[in-house]
Amino acid sequence: MKIRKFRVGWVVFSLGAAAVLVYHQVKAAQPSFDCTGVADGSIEAMICQDEELAALDNQLSEVYKRAVAKATNEHPPTLKAEQRGWVKGRNECWKASDKKLCVESGYQLRIAELQARYGLIQATATVTYLCTDQPGSEVIATYFPTDPPTLIAERGDSVSLMYQQESASGTKYVGRNESLWEHQGEATVIWGYGAPELNCKVKP
Repeated sequence: MKIRKFRVGWVVFSLGAAAVLVYHQVKAAQPSFDCTGVADGSIEAMICQDEELAALDNQLSEVYKRAVAKATNEHPPTLKAEQRGWVKGRNECWKASDKKLCVESGYQLRIAELQARYGLIQATATVTYLCTDQPGSEVIATYFPTDPPTLIAERGDSVSLMYQQESASGTKYVGRNESLWEHQGEATVIWGYGAPELNCKVKP
């Protein structure tokens, strides 16, 4: 009789544990936005049905909230407008051959961008490069351990956010129209579309 009671209790416990596990799985798959009424076949519907993408959406939501708190004195206020534009771009992933990869990459890059731009993650280093091609020209790069790794480069009054790319040698970062390829204390910098390469060295 005692054995039967133990077994019954174990079955009840197992069912309860399973229910809790299912509850957390369902909860984890819920993104930051309401999935009610999203269009079938849309990118939002795919996010609602994919636990990994839903988790990325929640992560971005938290990072964005922290960025908004840092951007209260931003003039002109651009963060909210940029976020709306990002969401629109994310939803354009329905055109991609690999829709999930497109959405996943979009989230990762946006999270890394906000973390670096608004100082939500501590920088690992700030390095000043002296460009010998143009005497007096400096590029100041601040590196962040985001995922993927990023840097914010400053040259004069211009600023560029760059993401680390695969490279056969050294470490290469690429932004919108700028790039910085570093190797053994030297860096090749391109600043602007069609601009010539700058040969730079770490400032002593």
